[in-house]
Amino acid sequence: MVKKNTIDPTNLSEKKMTMLEHLAELRTRLIYSFIFFIFIFFLSLINFKIGSFHGSISELVYIFLQNPLAQIINERGGRMIFTALHEGFFTQIKVGFYLALFISLPIMLIQIWKYVSPGLYEDEKNIFLPFMIATPFLFLLSFLMVYFIVMPIAWNFFLSFEIPSTSMGLPIEVEPRISEYLSLVLRLILAFGLCFQLPILILLLVRIGIIDVLWLTRRRKYCILFSFITAAILTPPDVISQFLLALPLIFLYEISIIISKFIKKRDSD
Repeated sequence: MVKKNTIDPTNLSEKKMTMLEHLAELRTRLIYSFIFFIFIFFLSLINFKIGSFHGSISELVYIFLQNPLAQIINERGGRMIFTALHEGFFTQIKVGFYLALFISLPIMLIQIWKYVSPGLYEDEKNIFLPFMIATPFLFLLSFLMVYFIVMPIAWNFFLSFEIPSTSMGLPIEVEPRISEYLSLVLRLILAFGLCFQLPILILLLVRIGIIDVLWLTRRRKYCILFSFITAAILTPPDVISQFLLALPLIFLYEISIIISKFIKKRDSD
């Protein structure tokens, strides 16, 4: 006699409730992250006064971002402009948005970890936790490189195309728009920030067994080609910025190979 499969409605109800509880927990953690993001966003738009400065945090951040350019053009006298009435306002809004996103990123990662970690085994936690910690650190490292190395070199290169006044023609001087400058800076920060996550991706794939050290070593030449193609796509159209992104990518790839060898040796022991 064949025994028919039966579904216990009690077990089905328990599973359904468990799923709803997980979804409720996820919703709660997303709400917490969103509330923190909104709080930082509006806080960045509130005016305050410190010494001679009177303005918002977003204005202060924008002044900080344009400082590498200001140090160059202030020597000969220069300014930044906006050509639309609403451009200054929306530029500050954009700065506040990305500032809140940057500050909220660690909180979001913590909330994601607290939601995911109870369902992981101990060895799985040991794999993923270091990578989640390294993500904001590498992004911060990429920002420091952009701000102190890439931007001064790139701005000097672009400003070299100015033409002084001569008897044959009028001078050609740059007067950057605040929105265009912000877009260019954010593009550089985002490009370097994403590319600096390459070691995390590689080491994660090595730890879970999808690739190994031999695979990475044999594909080194493809990595070099991919680095220059990626740099050409993500950076402004100048050779200097492309090299300043491609070379760290190649260096990070080599560092990933060295760390992968160490991981393999440690696991074999």
